[in-house]
Amino acid sequence: MATTLFGTIHPNQFSVLGTLLFRRRNNGVLNFSVRCCRTQTATQEKKQPPKTGVSQRNQKSDKLDQILRDYEAVIGIETHVQLSTLTKAFCGCPYSYGSRPNSGVCPVCMGLPGALPVLNSKVVEFAVKLGLALNCKLSLKSKFDRKQYFYPDLPKGYQISQFDIPIASGGYVDLDLPVEFGGGHRRFGITRVHMEEDAGKLLHSDNEDYSQVDLNRAGVPLLEIVSEPDMRNGIEAAEYACELQRIVRYLGISNGNMQEGSLRCDVNVSIRPVGQPEFGTKVEIKNLNSFSSINRAIDFEIARQALLYSQGQSDQIVSETRLWEEGAQKTVTMRKKEGLADYRYFPEPDLPEVILTQEYVDGIRNSLPELPEAIRRRYERMGLSMQDVLFLANDTSVAEYFDAVIAKGAEVKLAANWIMGDIAAYLKNEKLSMNDIKLTPQELSELIAAIKDGTISGKIGKEILFELLAKGGTVKGIIKDKDLVQITDPLEIEKMIDEVISESPKQLEQYRAGKTKLQGYFAGQVMKMSKGKANPGLLNKILLEKLNTN
Repeated sequence: MATTLFGTIHPNQFSVLGTLLFRRRNNGVLNFSVRCCRTQTATQEKKQPPKTGVSQRNQKSDKLDQILRDYEAVIGIETHVQLSTLTKAFCGCPYSYGSRPNSGVCPVCMGLPGALPVLNSKVVEFAVKLGLALNCKLSLKSKFDRKQYFYPDLPKGYQISQFDIPIASGGYVDLDLPVEFGGGHRRFGITRVHMEEDAGKLLHSDNEDYSQVDLNRAGVPLLEIVSEPDMRNGIEAAEYACELQRIVRYLGISNGNMQEGSLRCDVNVSIRPVGQPEFGTKVEIKNLNSFSSINRAIDFEIARQALLYSQGQSDQIVSETRLWEEGAQKTVTMRKKEGLADYRYFPEPDLPEVILTQEYVDGIRNSLPELPEAIRRRYERMGLSMQDVLFLANDTSVAEYFDAVIAKGAEVKLAANWIMGDIAAYLKNEKLSMNDIKLTPQELSELIAAIKDGTISGKIGKEILFELLAKGGTVKGIIKDKDLVQITDPLEIEKMIDEVISESPKQLEQYRAGKTKLQGYFAGQVMKMSKGKANPGLLNKILLEKLNTN
């Protein structure tokens, strides 16, 4: 067993500490443990007892709203996207989320002496795809650098990244804010996109005095996207991150699942008095694992900084990294922020330059799929509302399904309503995706047409829909097998209406006495008698004539 002594794990997280343990088990899986004594950080905020009283809270909220009107927030985001490659960035180890700790490691991703990295070409391809999708300028010649820092889950003691020459820079992303958040179009700048490798993962024990290290993730390829400080509130930042998730999923370069760490956001927040051109002191918030957390953490941090400014304590806003505590709904100090000089970058000597040809870039450009922004504009031109547009373009599988349905001849708005209504509800209840359903685009188009031309009623259409979603089949086949063709013969419908009226003298008397809402009762009884096959329009027309005739 090899034992390495470290002076400290991190000055703001642990006391001066002891050992990193490597154990080789019989099954070939490495086990790592970091033994440490955890101490409360000197800068950690103390929890305050909750204040009670509605009037106190309202007064505080009104005061804060007044304070916030005097300041402007400046927000930028660093987003790490884990790439869906078969192997890691610089070695042949596979990575599978949730696999046994340290079961996917080798001398290269562990940084053992004599092991040399070899670049995975898919990482470059995916980086070029994302750079083009974000409207960036590509660097036809870029390089890798070593970013030096100490942490127990970084086995080499440095991270292979890109520093002064990223593969892409100077881009932008366009998005539409949801109507419930005010709507409107936004454009946010992209400073750079660069390639790098991920670190491992620390697994902290609640009851013991040590943390375990899982190096499966070490060496997994990442793309870091650095935004311009163009966002001004939590909603804009969350929607920006959501748009990045859509883009990487549309491109097929990452699953973008935040709960798995495939898309991770660190936000930088500062405030400045309204009208001041200079930025305030920047504070970073890490470990945000949902879009709602991004929104709430930013809004809390804006309020915290504005309050300090208003109290003449702006010097307490320091360059630091803070964490978002979901339970307490607040940010707390994690550590002081490192500067560029702390990382001691220098060119990676074991990897050659990355040189792209224009032919290679053009080939990738021509292979790009239609992206969310282009799809939203296309759907708008079809006459769909922004609410429809945002829903349909949010997921590539939904957009592809919708396009296939209207390609089969379905009316655009009717197809959108079915997908956004009953089909979306079914998927949510059954916890399925659009790719899981057995209803084909062709059959949904046939169903919409059958209702529109009067072959079946809307009620029967819904019954057929749920059978097709669960079991598959054809619309025509179900209509034929279950004799579901809509009754459109006026004489047949009139006969059923007469029978219902004759059996409901009390309701008829109440209707004619002024309770006109009972029309629904009679219509329902007729539909029940016809097993839902009576044409609703014809039924109500004849029914009204009968009810209003003495």
